[in-house]
Amino acid sequence: MRELKLVGFAGSLREKSYNRALLRTMVELAPLGVTLDVLTIGDLPHYDGDLDQDGERPANVDAFKAAIAASDGVVLVTPEYNHSLPGVFKNAIDWASRPGYRAPFTDKPVAFATASAGPIGGMRAQMHLENVLLGLKARPFPHPGCAVTFAPSKFDEGVLTDEDTRDFVAGYLAEFADWLRERRG
Repeated sequence: MRELKLVGFAGSLREKSYNRALLRTMVELAPLGVTLDVLTIGDLPHYDGDLDQDGERPANVDAFKAAIAASDGVVLVTPEYNHSLPGVFKNAIDWASRPGYRAPFTDKPVAFATASAGPIGGMRAQMHLENVLLGLKARPFPHPGCAVTFAPSKFDEGVLTDEDTRDFVAGYLAEFADWLRERRG
């Protein structure tokens, strides 16, 4: 079985974010033969096309883009803000979307998940994210979605403790890994 190297980032900077906790859980639950490294996005500058030139790009942006490019796939975990994506999350995606159709997200397999205190679990953000990814020519994982609803009842001190949800998340990651391996042949 071929080893898979995934990278992921969360769309919240808040230390006690359920989405950051979900991403940490995904690192822990990655199936055998899969590593998931967490990238940070809080130090990325606001996207500026004038800075997005070889030799001009900030070093942390180059490192961020290189990590995505070198991965077998990306895991995006984000809250839903105002029925959409958080600005800091979209900013990170914008940096990794250039140059158009030759960017790290081009043809990159992407899985995504959300966690929310409510009953919808961030699914509107997932719909917006899928549209953004398709516009980048990324390859969204064809799955009904991974949403953790009623998150406050499923996490304790930043740890996903609900066993049914842990099993679901582990299964989602295993299906993503299987899909990646099938695509690679």
